[in-house]
Amino acid sequence: MDVTRQISRRTMLKATGAAAGAVGLAAVATPSVAAGGAFAHPGMLHTQADLERMAAKVKAGAPRYTAGFAKLTANRLSQSTWRPNPQAIVARGGGDVQNYGILYRDIHAAYQNALRWKVTGETAHADTARDICNAWSGTLKGIAGGSEVVLLAGIYGYQFANVGELMRGYPGFDLARFQDILVNYFYPMNHRFLDRDTNCIGHYWANWDLCSMASIMAIGILCDDRAKFNETVDYFHNGAGNGSLANAIPYVYDSVGLAQWQESGRDQAHSMMGIGLMGTICEMAWNQGVDLYAADDSKFRKACEYVARYNLGYDVPYTTYTWRNGPHCVETKQTVISEGGRGQGRPVWERVYYHYAFRRGMAMPNTGEMVARSRPEGVDMVARGKAEGGAMEARGKAEGGGGDYGPNSGGFDELGFGTLAFTRDKAADDTKVTTPKPAASAPAPGAVSGARPQTAATPSASASASPAAGGDLAATGPGEIVGWTAAAGVTALAGGLLLLRRRDRGRHGAS
Repeated sequence: MDVTRQISRRTMLKATGAAAGAVGLAAVATPSVAAGGAFAHPGMLHTQADLERMAAKVKAGAPRYTAGFAKLTANRLSQSTWRPNPQAIVARGGGDVQNYGILYRDIHAAYQNALRWKVTGETAHADTARDICNAWSGTLKGIAGGSEVVLLAGIYGYQFANVGELMRGYPGFDLARFQDILVNYFYPMNHRFLDRDTNCIGHYWANWDLCSMASIMAIGILCDDRAKFNETVDYFHNGAGNGSLANAIPYVYDSVGLAQWQESGRDQAHSMMGIGLMGTICEMAWNQGVDLYAADDSKFRKACEYVARYNLGYDVPYTTYTWRNGPHCVETKQTVISEGGRGQGRPVWERVYYHYAFRRGMAMPNTGEMVARSRPEGVDMVARGKAEGGAMEARGKAEGGGGDYGPNSGGFDELGFGTLAFTRDKAADDTKVTTPKPAASAPAPGAVSGARPQTAATPSASASASPAAGGDLAATGPGEIVGWTAAAGVTALAGGLLLLRRRDRGRHGAS
């Protein structure tokens, strides 16, 4: 029988005990710290080396960096004149006043100002970022809402933690008080959601788990709390929900080097959101010496290529996705890939492209084309698609920061500015990147063999077919390093929030 907890929407959320135990971590040496050692700071989405690279490149006038920086400085949230509007209670979902937009705009203003400070040294921007953080840490008394409070705690938890990491050590920044609000109000919701007990563990889409995982990891780094950091690493490898690697990427097509994303039959906006969240987790882990990018034969790379390829307008294979949905565990099927939101711009591609293609020397032809079409961030992809004769005229604006690619919450799901933050040198010449052009289409779904459901116990096989032979559409380069809809799971109730706690992680397979 499921165990339930009811938490008042007007009650402060408190931390509830120890996180999961430590697990074995890095399989491949990474640039920062050894597994189990002291945390590197700054060490979330940006390291000190990253920040110094951005500053030097902008000062030197390197085209991509200056284009990315121009996009940042044009954003109204990045102005040092921004003033915070802290709230005592922030709510998303349920019957409360929906004031969470105030929070995410202030978070993005703080992040953008912090980034401008790191690039230019202008302390007016640092002062603004500091004052936003201090205003919220001195005012916030809890988070509230219906089921979507999970998204509030996850998305804005990891984003705010990243701001705190950038501001660490800045005069007047109250780090201890800032850590307290994340530990006391955000982390408990993150932890309880991942630790839910329900027969329908796979009901929630991957991005629900992933944002909770990203928040826990970021809070762990900010607070030098190894147990919290390891909690996310453990869930990435072994979690029962759809945020674990095996469940977020349920099918791998070995013959073409692609892997189906869990939300592909739902819509493309959430598929890209998932790519962004998993990329965030992998990058933060990498910067702390833990290589999640390479897990299970770099399966995440194949999923990036799959989502990018379909959103460029090309065909991809698709396997009917089945899961148990809602409080009554109704078996639900998605028989075709969704065209909803196809070709949207989301700021998720630069980070994964530069990791796999530049750090690892692995081919990323589809992701590379997505990056090329959307650079610099904010370019009109409709015009770009027409000019380059692309297979699809991608809609709207491409990658940017909060406020650049949508006025509502979806436009603030990513911190953005990847052209500035994640562009890297492959060689001495930083002015040109050549990416292979994908074939006109992938093999039709019926022509693709070897689609295998993935679980933590069944890793994908390496693709062996060559691109020239119509095989791997995301072929590994020579430099590879081996290595919501219904109300189940979390339900909004009158006067409270019901969380279902997971009983047995091991008994739940892939949804």
